[in-house]
Amino acid sequence: MTEAQDGCGELRSPHLEEQDPDGLPGAAELSSDAPADSLDPEDLLARLQDAERDQEKAMDDLRRVAADFDNYRKRVAREQSQLYARAGERLAAKLLPVLDDLERALDAAEHHEEAKVLEGVRMTKDALAGVLASEGVEEIAADGPFDPHVHEALLAQPAEGVEAGHVIQVVQRGYRIGDVVLRPARVVVAE
Repeated sequence: MTEAQDGCGELRSPHLEEQDPDGLPGAAELSSDAPADSLDPEDLLARLQDAERDQEKAMDDLRRVAADFDNYRKRVAREQSQLYARAGERLAAKLLPVLDDLERALDAAEHHEEAKVLEGVRMTKDALAGVLASEGVEEIAADGPFDPHVHEALLAQPAEGVEAGHVIQVVQRGYRIGDVVLRPARVVVAE
């Protein structure tokens, strides 16, 4: 396709010169490009069947992927519940000796051996603290400035020799696992 200049110096396309009597450009080209015998019904039917097979194959693939994802989701949920159950079993197995120690302390209390009761309770507390420490539980430090992320202020009172906003007394110890606070430390804060 080349462009030619008319007498005024304007560029014109050869397609514009091929107009049908109604003034539509390229109408003669459209009629010559698509002969009537090229639209074979059997060829169109074969192309339609190929497209339908491709579409059905794509739908089968999509259904398979959806089923695989659903199976994956169910398997992960089942594995998570089993993991939680195993974690609970492991913790319970570690706490059973502590329960045994408490039973021995109660048995000693029935026989009025006060020294053994106190020693048994102290040993039981140490055993329980050891089990919790082995699971990653640690006590929240309650000395120094008040931190609302790990402390719960129960009371603010004046205190001599302590800066305002510092913890002066621990009412209940707090614990955490890593960055997760299991229970904040309940404290009294200096005014």
